[in-house]
Amino acid sequence: MAIVETRALTKRFDGSNAVDGIDLTVGEAEFLVLLGPSGSGKTTLLRMIAGLEIPTSGDILVDGRNVTNLSPGARNMAMVFQSYALYPHLSVFRNIAFPLQAQHMRKDEIAQKVNWAANMFGIGQLLQRKPRQLSGGERQRVALARAVVREPAVFLLDEPLSNLDAKLRIAARDELQQFQRRLATTTIYVTHDQIEALGLGDRIAILDHGAIHQLGTPRQVYEEPADTFVATFIGAPPMNLVEREGQPIMGFRPEHFLPPQAYASASEPLQTLPFHITRIENLGSDRLLYGTLASPMPAVKVISRIPGTVDATLSADEDHSFVVRQRDLHYFDPKTGLRIGRQP
Repeated sequence: MAIVETRALTKRFDGSNAVDGIDLTVGEAEFLVLLGPSGSGKTTLLRMIAGLEIPTSGDILVDGRNVTNLSPGARNMAMVFQSYALYPHLSVFRNIAFPLQAQHMRKDEIAQKVNWAANMFGIGQLLQRKPRQLSGGERQRVALARAVVREPAVFLLDEPLSNLDAKLRIAARDELQQFQRRLATTTIYVTHDQIEALGLGDRIAILDHGAIHQLGTPRQVYEEPADTFVATFIGAPPMNLVEREGQPIMGFRPEHFLPPQAYASASEPLQTLPFHITRIENLGSDRLLYGTLASPMPAVKVISRIPGTVDATLSADEDHSFVVRQRDLHYFDPKTGLRIGRQP
């Protein structure tokens, strides 16, 4: 286990900041997710922590020791890449053993550690196969076993599940989180997939244009977004934002924007909004209603997500009055986009 810190960490490419003065602390055994769109700086930040990129300025510390100028091999970190980076001509055994052989470990110790790591990831029966003989999920496990076998202080994972199909990714997320909890190793995980981030992370750092917009638990970043970028980046569908002249931007989640009967038993204050439905998607467990807010609200596109438990007869090209609980309304500064709070 280790505490990882970055202090004013900056990386410039072609005159612009890919990472812009990031201060970040990752606690012992914490699973921190770096989340953001393509080009947000998350992978560059991870590669600087790993020692694969040299910072333009700033420092990287591990347990208080400055490792900014140390080589990757001297940082006691293990990285798993998106491509897995397995050696195609080597067996699974030799792929996992490679970092141990580079340390000139004895053969009997190597065999013991490889078998330990392989059994942990359920690939003990695959040790004599080549990577081309493995499925995507099996290759991912080999890459993780190769990282684990070194018993590093820090795991760095760069979108390791992105090459798996949707069904396998769900299972892999669960397994990965269990392995991390069992090993209690400090982990920094890069993804652009918010479902992965919300499902895996103890905390999530949401980046855009090289800066952290919000750092918090999955619940905090979803329920209390720091600004309009976080509000619309987190959530599927994203938060509805309504700009009103001379007033704060009003936001509400699609699952909170519902027909009145959904709140029939609620005794708390409700906000009524005129909603013109243009299109309906039936997704089985729920329905997505696309439309616009009508007068007296501005003509802005919004989405409602209605669970299957709400019995409401609705059709496209209809006008309805939908409601949102007052406590589910969010407000943002129209100039800065920063969160104001629950009340304007």
